[in-house]
Amino acid sequence: MKLAAGVFIMLRTDLSDVTPEIARAAIRTDDFTGPTTGIAKGYLQANLVILPKSDAYDFLLFCVRNPKPCPLLDVTDAGSPQPLQAAPAADLRFDLPRYRVYERGQVVAEPTSIAEWWREDLVAFLLGCSFSFERELERRGIPMRHWQAGTNVAMYRTNRRCLPAGRFHGPLVVSMRPIPESRVAETVEVTSGFPQAHGAPVQVGSPPELDIEDLDRPDWGDLPRSEPGDVPVFWACGVTPQAMIQESKPGFVITHAPGHMFITDLKI
Repeated sequence: MKLAAGVFIMLRTDLSDVTPEIARAAIRTDDFTGPTTGIAKGYLQANLVILPKSDAYDFLLFCVRNPKPCPLLDVTDAGSPQPLQAAPAADLRFDLPRYRVYERGQVVAEPTSIAEWWREDLVAFLLGCSFSFERELERRGIPMRHWQAGTNVAMYRTNRRCLPAGRFHGPLVVSMRPIPESRVAETVEVTSGFPQAHGAPVQVGSPPELDIEDLDRPDWGDLPRSEPGDVPVFWACGVTPQAMIQESKPGFVITHAPGHMFITDLKI
């Protein structure tokens, strides 16, 4: 998709208030390849999991049994890269900033397009993402420290287990946002209204209870930035399927790279 030069200049500096179509156009042309936190505010962002049709039922069941980390937004027809409910004009082969290709649980590539890996038996799942509620928190004056730092959110593997489904099993992954202690109750209340984006936190404070020994060593994402008086608040995270993939070791799966989401047409 070709855009006017002036639009490209705008895209390089700020994608926060553009439409999903413009954001995806920048992503499709590799004009934007970074984490999507703060992008196309007001629209749902989505995690991506693509796997063969032979594994699709087991993964669908995994989502149904674990709706907190895997809130299902859309499922494509086998062989189709078009998410007809979430963004019918999009193409999931090109419209994410970065992907991960897994074989037997190991990352073998991290491309900006998956056209060469696409197959006619593949089914794509879009799962809601907590990036979607950040604008509402910001609107209320609750700071998003990773926005301020220009970094990705921090994500951690925990000791909590997801309910297994067929061949799929693995741990819960959480994202963490440092929240001023005086705003924690409001944050819980606000995010509980976004079940399609993981909803309310799964824990406030006490990282060791989740088997997180050092917040400065996230398993995915970037080093978190905190201010005095902040409390670590943890949400179920859509990277959970990637931890499940690493443990279950299915033959072939494609996902988003952590923090590099699909921008849907669905308004929050």
